[in-house]
Parts: sequence; C-alpha cells; structure tokens
Amino acid sequence: MSENVVHLHKPTDPPTPETAPTLLTVVPDVPNARPVPLWVRSGRAVKAVATHESTRTAARAAARHSLYTFNGGRIAARRAWDGRTGSRYERMIRAAEAAGNLEAAEEWEDRLQRFRAARHHRRMDLLHSPVDAAKGVAVGAGMSVGVLVALGVVMAVSTGQVSDVVTPLSATVDFIALLIRIVQVVWGPALTIGPFLALLALWSVGRKQHAAPAWALPANVRNGEGEPITPSIVVKALRDLGVPALRNAIKEMGDAGASMLGPITIAGCGVEVDVTLPSGVSTIEVQNRRRKLAENLTRHEHEVFITIPTAARTVRLWVADSGALDEPIGPSPLVTDDTMTADYAKGKAPWGQDLRGDAAALSLYQRHLLITGLSNQGKTVALRSLALWLSLDRSVQFLMGDLKGVGDWAMFDGLADTLIQGPTDEHVIQVTEMVEGAVAEMNRRIQAPAGTVFPPLIVLVDEAQVAFMCPAKDADKRPYGGSKANSRYFMAVRKIHNQGRAVNVLMWQGTQDPTNENLPKLVREGAHTRASLALGTESQARMALGDKAVDGGAAPNLLRPGLDRGTLVVASDGISIPAGQSSITVRTHYIDDDAAVAITDRAKALRDGVTTLHAIDRSVEHDPLADIAAVIGDASRVRTKDVLARLSARNADAYGGWSFIDLKRVLDDHDAAPRKSDGVMVVSRDRVLRALANRDDEGSASAE
Repeated sequence: MSENVVHLHKPTDPPTPETAPTLLTVVPDVPNARPVPLWVRSGRAVKAVATHESTRTAARAAARHSLYTFNGGRIAARRAWDGRTGSRYERMIRAAEAAGNLEAAEEWEDRLQRFRAARHHRRMDLLHSPVDAAKGVAVGAGMSVGVLVALGVVMAVSTGQVSDVVTPLSATVDFIALLIRIVQVVWGPALTIGPFLALLALWSVGRKQHAAPAWALPANVRNGEGEPITPSIVVKALRDLGVPALRNAIKEMGDAGASMLGPITIAGCGVEVDVTLPSGVSTIEVQNRRRKLAENLTRHEHEVFITIPTAARTVRLWVADSGALDEPIGPSPLVTDDTMTADYAKGKAPWGQDLRGDAAALSLYQRHLLITGLSNQGKTVALRSLALWLSLDRSVQFLMGDLKGVGDWAMFDGLADTLIQGPTDEHVIQVTEMVEGAVAEMNRRIQAPAGTVFPPLIVLVDEAQVAFMCPAKDADKRPYGGSKANSRYFMAVRKIHNQGRAVNVLMWQGTQDPTNENLPKLVREGAHTRASLALGTESQARMALGDKAVDGGAAPNLLRPGLDRGTLVVASDGISIPAGQSSITVRTHYIDDDAAVAITDRAKALRDGVTTLHAIDRSVEHDPLADIAAVIGDASRVRTKDVLARLSARNADAYGGWSFIDLKRVLDDHDAAPRKSDGVMVVSRDRVLRALANRDDEGSASAE
C-alpha cells in the first residue's frame, strides 16, 4: 500500500523540471555616457594639482623664502641708511613728540646735533686725507725698505756673504708675489660665489625677522606656537588694534614705537609689560579690544590679561605662553603637608597660584566672603578649601548650611556645630533659623564687656541663591526668601554683615549665576572678599565683584566655562594684589573629597569632640539641662562660652539671649556649677550627666 507524503515545508530552490519553459530576462541597452571633453578633464586635473596641499605648501615655501631674501635686503639697507644718516634720531624725536615727552625729544635732538657735527668733522678730514695718505705710504715704504736692508746687513755680517744683504728684501718681494697669485686664483670663484653668499646673508636676516606675509609663514609661526613676545610684536599688535589715534601715533614714531613699552619681564607662565599710551588714546579703548589684541599677539583671548596700574595713561599686559594656562597647577599644601596648621588671626589660607606663578594666599581674618560663578565651575571646592584650612585652627566654630545637599560638605560632620544639608524649603527654613541663631550669638557678644575676645564663628551657606529664592513664609506671613525688609534670611545676613565682623561672627556664601533676585545688592556689597569664577556677562561680573574691580580690568565673564574651572578673579584686601590693580586672577588648588576627609580628620583630632546638629529644634518646649548635655557631646569639658554658642545655634529662640549668668543659674540648680580649668570656666560633662541622672531618679521616686 503506497502512501502520499505531503511536504509541509516548501523548498526554497525547487529543482526546475526539464520541461519547464525557460525565462529570459531582457535588459535594455544602457546608453553610452556622454564623453567628457578633453579640455574639461585637463582643467579638472590642473585644478586638483593646483589646490593640492603639497602644492600649497610648496608655493608658500617658495614665496616665503623669496620674500625673506627681498625683505632682508630692505632691512639691511635700512640699517645701513640708519648708520650713515640721522634718520634714527629723527624717528626718536617724532616718537617722543607723539608721546608728549618733550624732555626726551630735546635729548634726542641734542644727540642728532652731535652726530651731525661728528659727521661734518669726518668729511672735512677727507679733504686732507689723500695727501696725508700719500705721505704715510711713502714714509711707511721707505722705513720698511730700510728695516729690510738693515736686517740684510746684519745677516751678511753674520754669514760673511755680501749677497745676504738683499735676502730679506727679495723674500718680501716673493711673499707679495705669492699673495698676488693667490688673489688671482681665488678672485674668479669669489666673484661667482660672492653674490650667492650675499643673498644667503640677506635671507638669514629676513628669516630671523619673519619678513614675509602671515599666509606664507610656517604653521607653527602662524599659530603662535613658541612665538616669543618681543617689543616689535607688541607694537605691531597695538598698531593693528583698530584705534586710529594709536595707529597714527605709532606711524609717526616709525620703528621707535617700542618707546611706549616698559621692560618685558618674565611673569610666571608668561610675560608682563607696561604700555604708556600716546596722547589721545584712553585705556578703555585698549581694554575693550582684548580679543583683537590677543589675536594680534598670536594668543587666545583667555591668554591675555589687561589691567590698569597706578601710572596715568598706562595699561599692563600679561601675556601667557601658548597653552600654559591649560596646564594644571600643583596640589594644595593642605594635602602634601600633614603638619600644617592654621591661624585665623595671623595666617593666610593657601588657595592657589596667581598668573605669575606665585603662591596666592588669602587672609580670612574678620572678612565676610562671597564666591559666585556659573554652575559646575568649582565654586564649592574653592569655598571648601578655605574652610578646610581654617578648620585646622581649633578655636574656629562652624555653622554650615549646604542647600545643594549632595554630600559636598559631609566631611564636616563632627567638626561643625551645625550642618544642614538639603535643597528643599524645609532645609531653607532650617538654614535661616541657623543664621538667625548666629545673629543672636552676635548680639550676645556685642553686649559683653569691652575687651572680651570671642572665638571666630563662621556661618557658611553654600548655594545661597536657593535661600534667596525660597517662596516659603512663616506663621506671621514673613517670607524666608526675597530681599525685602521682612525677608528673614536676607535680614539675618544683613545684620551679620553690619556688625558681625567686630565680634568675629563672619558670613561666607557661595552662589550660582548671580542676578539681582538671587543675590541682592546689599548682600553682595556687604562682603569684604568677593571672588568670581566664569560668568556669562559683564553685568554679572559687576554684580559679583563691583564696578571698581571691573573698570580696573577684572573680567570673570571672559573666563572659559568648563575650561577655566577653578580659576577665580578675586577683589579683596586680604590677598596680595599688584600695586595699582583692583583684582587678581587666582588658579585654585583642587582638593577632592578623599583628601578633604583626611584634612577634616586631622582637624577633628585637634578638638575635644563636637556634636554636630543636623536640624534646628524649633519646638517651644525645651529642657535646658538636657540641651546642655547634648551640646557638650562626648567632650569631657567644654568652655562656658562655647556651650552658650552651641545652645544659641541649637535653639535661638530659647537660648539666643542667654548670658553666663543664665547658664550658671541652671547648672547651680542641679549641682553642676561651672568650674575653672586652666584658668577658664568650663562645664563638666560628668557633672551634667550626673545631674540628669539624679533628676530622673527624683522624678521616678516622686512618681512612685
């Protein structure tokens, strides 16, 4: 019995039966492409060859070396003309007159008169020189012959040969004949090679002076790589700046335009030169053309800084070596020196380097601080490095609010008395009450007896723009943010700015992207030290540093966001600024989180132990004795004034107005009175804990 097999899968290429018809595919003929004319193909080939990079390079090289020779001849001719005439002196006179320096003009005119008198004297001498020369030749020849004959006589007497009398004379004649033959042999080749040697000398002169158009120069010279800053380059850059009065003055000065320049000195990773501008040219005209000046000097804009020194009508140019500002600076001394300590009153924080390569250190003594800039430019790291240095002074206390809340300040847990971290409105409220607690402590210090010395209290708020922009209001409808008279954070900061410095209560703030809304004018102008990273506009630069600093050349808006991360423009009397300048540019050291933790560990080892509060207790009910125990923490004893400060930070409403008498009263009531230790009044942790235990026992007994 046969079975029919049914295939469920159809073969993809089934065999074609022999009887199947053959399918033929008919492909239409493709018409022949239109022939390209010979002249078109030739033109394309010529264009390809002419525009090839090798051809361009060869053409530039040919033009460059030809112009080196031609312009080298012009330079040599100009030098020869200057040496033979008084044109150099005349140019100097015109330059001095154009610069308004009449005293120098008179001096050069006097030199010109002396040069002309000496030249006239030489020309008068030429009238008598032929006769004098003939006499000199005759006398010299006679004396020479006489000497040779006398020498021959001596030889004849010595040898007994009379013929030796003429031997020296004949030897001299033979030597002269030999010189003539040598000249005859060399003269022909010298006439052939001489012009080539002269052209080579002229080419060398032109090459050293780069005497060719910019398009023909080598790539490294066109791009300014390794190009030194010379007086001629500076003068040319100023001449081509686009200031008509400056260009005309330099044109009248000729090559003596370098008389405007002071000495070019090495300054860190660049050079520095003072330029005295001619009459009719203001310093602002040069400042406003910083980019064009930098490009004329074959530099990028960020590699040229223009400041105004004390001398009138003078600008100071600092020009970096190409690419030098993109190289990182070394690590912070805080990281490399484990033995470093801090002194709030007399020391300076090692912050970084200035553009000259010198160490830039900042004094923090009784100076409110403001650091601003665009986001992600290194603001927190720059602010934190100052706090890290100051933490190595065991007398310094910190109240910190981080309104970013990503852990940038977490290493200060156990070091700061208060550390609030977070970006919400609730965190802003907590930070505001922390600052208000500092105001209460400031008022307590102000009411202390005259001459009382208080430990420094640093109230630090990072991302302060979050506080100024907070829309939350309290129970009395007073806003926490804003810049009005009833704005709580704004008014607390203003009070510290007004009076805190006198009692060592200082306000440090870091903000982003400043505007009048998120950084009110009265707050930013209350800071003694103002620093700015890269900003977007000049108006923001004026907000950050003030009009005086910007008018004096400060330009954080010209820093490159992202590329100049960590570079600050600082206006402060706490840092060394060159005379006549209103600001200084600092490249700050970068201290990462791990290094920061190591530094704070060293700072914690200097202290007895600090219990960090992470929130402000705003409850009405409070327990003074329990709060005293809480602020003492793990320390065996704490100075009474430190206990008062910590209580005020913990609950400003309850303890902001406390004095030593209030503290002593509470402790006396529980037999835990303060006592003296090493000459200062301290509160003992054991006594306070024992008082708490006794009170609890008494409460338990009364309940039974």
